[in-house]
Amino acid sequence: MEKYYLLCYTRKPLEDAVYSEKLAYSMHLALTQDGEHFTPLNHNSGILYAKAVPRPDGTLHAKSLKSPMLFVLADGSFAVTAKRVETDGSVDAELREKLLAFCSSDLIHYEELGAWDAEDARTLLQETANAQSSAEEALQGADEDADVSAQRRLMGQFTESELSAIREQLPGAEPGNMIEISQEQAKRLKCRFLTPVNTANEVPETVEANSAAELAAVRATARYSDGSSMEKKVDWYADPVDFNTPGEYEIFGKVHQEHFPFPIAWDRADPCIGRWGGKYYFIATNDADENRSLYIREADTIPGLMTAQEVLILNTEMYPHLKGLLWAPEFHVIGNRLYIFHAGTPGPFEKEQSHVMALKPGGNPMRAQDWEMPVRVVRQDGSMLYGEQGITLDMTEFESAGVHYVCWSQRQFHPVDQGAWLYIARLNPEKPWQLASEPVLLSQPEYGWANNHTFVDEGPFVIKRDGMIYMTFSSAAVDSTYVTGLLSAREGEDLLVPENWVKENYPLLSSRSVPSDVSRDGCTAEKSRWGEFGPGHNSFVEDEDGVMYFVYHARRGVNGVRSSGLRRLHFNREGFPVLDLTEELDLKPELTWVKTKVIVR
Repeated sequence: MEKYYLLCYTRKPLEDAVYSEKLAYSMHLALTQDGEHFTPLNHNSGILYAKAVPRPDGTLHAKSLKSPMLFVLADGSFAVTAKRVETDGSVDAELREKLLAFCSSDLIHYEELGAWDAEDARTLLQETANAQSSAEEALQGADEDADVSAQRRLMGQFTESELSAIREQLPGAEPGNMIEISQEQAKRLKCRFLTPVNTANEVPETVEANSAAELAAVRATARYSDGSSMEKKVDWYADPVDFNTPGEYEIFGKVHQEHFPFPIAWDRADPCIGRWGGKYYFIATNDADENRSLYIREADTIPGLMTAQEVLILNTEMYPHLKGLLWAPEFHVIGNRLYIFHAGTPGPFEKEQSHVMALKPGGNPMRAQDWEMPVRVVRQDGSMLYGEQGITLDMTEFESAGVHYVCWSQRQFHPVDQGAWLYIARLNPEKPWQLASEPVLLSQPEYGWANNHTFVDEGPFVIKRDGMIYMTFSSAAVDSTYVTGLLSAREGEDLLVPENWVKENYPLLSSRSVPSDVSRDGCTAEKSRWGEFGPGHNSFVEDEDGVMYFVYHARRGVNGVRSSGLRRLHFNREGFPVLDLTEELDLKPELTWVKTKVIVR
């Protein structure tokens, strides 16, 4: 059986807009089999972050971590200790003599346990080293050199050549220690933290088809490096086939892939694509006019939206209660009616609130006069969702087990700015602007990636698959540090119980997720390796063939304008959503062509 080792480390910070201290001071992971060649996980980005500490006034005091160390416990689970530090890397006076501890069953999800005495941690590490050494001796015999080397790495002691290899292959790495893990554990880590790559596209060796339509229904099975697969259409070149003459015909085809170059729409943020009446509609925050208008596009297909004409449906001159900042519009179908959830304000940013706009019965979404006046969202008793203390925005709607829910971002400004937090409540589907329960706090920007530059959790949107509810959300400042996180729950559970949701400790999408040559934008060498900065505030849509797409905004270059992007949403071998599967990874160009033998009866 193959051996795998897992290295934990932090990184040296880079430029603030690229990889700040809040990101670098977190636990990173890399896999190796020989101690010389390392595969960084999660794009060489952090996987475990320290939680912020609540202050008496409700604000959050952000924290980071340094010097992580991994332990394998007697029951096969794992523990991590690290120095909790301030976000600039300086000493955390509260835990000056202690270490922050975590436990994990899978090296993917971690539970923060609080503080440990440093001496207790050292004792546990030594016991772990001795136990691992004894187990290796029993299983493998007396390979003393290998045993000593493994124990040394477990204690965080590396040779100069090992340190050189680590720092060469993992830029900026500050190593903690290295543990041995099983092949199955390594496989799961790869599945979660490495972007899948298309490895094969398979079609049947022979197919029976008596018409072009029957041939067009023959699909290719795209295989990926993590063991997942996806059925794809094939553009068959069927000229050699005479469907009026029985026989066998060998033909070639090209696996079909829609091409959506980034961006699909400049100056458009918080994008959403919806389906209504057999057509597709695109809407987004309009950064081109300082968020004073909302335009929509209509097409028969998702690719058709790329060149469709925009039509104005709402601006800040139509209604006295909406004079500025029309933000984050989303299409939602509730009770056979089409609605647009969006935010707006009578004037200043501090008055921004969630609104709902309904399409009139029988109305045409492309006609502004066919939309009813936007209504401000209210609580169950009809009072304002949030009064004079702050704002609400980015409201989304979804249904689970017959119950309708809304989730939104809410930010207290008075008496002190607490940052933006996510709340959830049941919704009255007969009046989608009215809650049917009290709001419940769902998520705070507690991790360094979520409070980078600004304490923000916002932009939630839900997709359901195989009994799971996946809620993406966006965090940090709306600049190059913007990222996409994830909450998940099981269908049928009470979604107003925060404990029923699992929050990933790391972002699924960040400025390090999509490599590209953006040096033409004036980026430095370090920046030029990454192509889409500050990706987030996404939505999902399914096309007529059941293919799911992920629409989001990002920036071309660190200081580029927010613009919309679109790519296919993939699910890995475990059914977990993959947001960074770019077109060249989704379909390898050299694997595009396939062939089969068509039998005409």
